[in-house]
Amino acid sequence: MNPLPDVVQTGARRLHCGSVKRTYYRLLVNFMSSSFLAALPRLFVGCALIISLAACQGGMPEGVTPVGQFDVQRYAGKWYEIARLDNRFERGLTAITAEYALRDDGTITVLNSGTSIESGERESAEGKARFAGPEDEAFLQVSFFGPFYASYIVFELGQDYDYAFVSGSDTDYLWLLAREPVISDTLKDRFVARAGALGFAADKLVWVEHGASAVSTK
Repeated sequence: MNPLPDVVQTGARRLHCGSVKRTYYRLLVNFMSSSFLAALPRLFVGCALIISLAACQGGMPEGVTPVGQFDVQRYAGKWYEIARLDNRFERGLTAITAEYALRDDGTITVLNSGTSIESGERESAEGKARFAGPEDEAFLQVSFFGPFYASYIVFELGQDYDYAFVSGSDTDYLWLLAREPVISDTLKDRFVARAGALGFAADKLVWVEHGASAVSTK
């Protein structure tokens, strides 16, 4: 049993995470410039980076609440990334998709793929996800690198599981996923409004292109 009250633990965790992120960032920026790392697919390296920065697993942005009565079997399958707050592991990629498949042990296989805008090459990274708590609550933890897990919180989900608003452990990480590569303007507006109300930088959202127009021709 941890003797510290929840509020104190949360404050300590946030302080520690901020320090950890700054330290890891300085080290990993130097590491990512190495010739060895340059030979690895960016998406894989980036996923490892982001998970390493999320060593304080289990975090959740203030005001974000996981969807209840969550059905992971309905959530499984292919999703298109419609929008995101930019991050190092997806920067320079477009036509990004995520695929989720249930495993026999109760965990979930995660396959993220994206196309390099510069080269047109398809890159992918495979990881796994597990529930952070009850399996009917859309609060998961995802890992692409060893024992390090990052929060994955679905805080709004379409009735037909046709779209999902997803956050990470803090307001730096936000995604809009959908079953189809194109969504309505009404849904876009709703996502932007909810993101802004929860403290995410909605004005910095990156809108992802899919199809032939997603990659520039040279």
